[in-house]
Amino acid sequence: MDVSGLHPGISSAQFILAADVDNPLTGERGAAAVFGPQKGASEQDVSELDAALGTFRDVLAEALGDSARDAAEAPGAGAAGGVGYAALAVLNATRRPGIDVVLDLVNLDDAVTGADLLITGEGSLDEQSLGGKTPVGVLKVGQAHDVPVIAVCGRTTLDRKTLEDTGFRATHALSDLAPDAQTSMREAPRLLREVGHTVASELASTLNG
Repeated sequence: MDVSGLHPGISSAQFILAADVDNPLTGERGAAAVFGPQKGASEQDVSELDAALGTFRDVLAEALGDSARDAAEAPGAGAAGGVGYAALAVLNATRRPGIDVVLDLVNLDDAVTGADLLITGEGSLDEQSLGGKTPVGVLKVGQAHDVPVIAVCGRTTLDRKTLEDTGFRATHALSDLAPDAQTSMREAPRLLREVGHTVASELASTLNG
């Protein structure tokens, strides 16, 4: 790894790594082990990917020193298949939860004032979502302003009680309206219109009730 061509301004610049996940680069909670299977990686694939990420860490540490090795264990190093690690090790980035960065940029606290309903969503609403991803971040803003929040997702692996305990007013999954995942993805626009109609009808009923 030759880092001699890095722009000299990098040393005085401040970089923010916007990462929802706090996984390290390698190991049982690393990028390959946790996210690989979600993308179709087999057990053998995960082993090879994890070893490759370890090699990446070793090569960077040889070029940049022990700080690059330490960065592999930092929260967020495993984000985006190890891109988070590159930002931490090479750019000396500071990690912030991605949802916090986005909420600041869009100023959601002010935008939600006077709203009757907040709608948030994610492709797969699951245990990882509860770890601080966008739906939960939006939910917290809604709760702070006493505005109900509805989640719309492609699918959810969370049971009804977990969703209720989390605080969502309701959850609508496209998988509930389609016979299989392929149909859900292929006909997502139509299914989302159906969900939108349902949400609007429920909101109108609540406001008029």
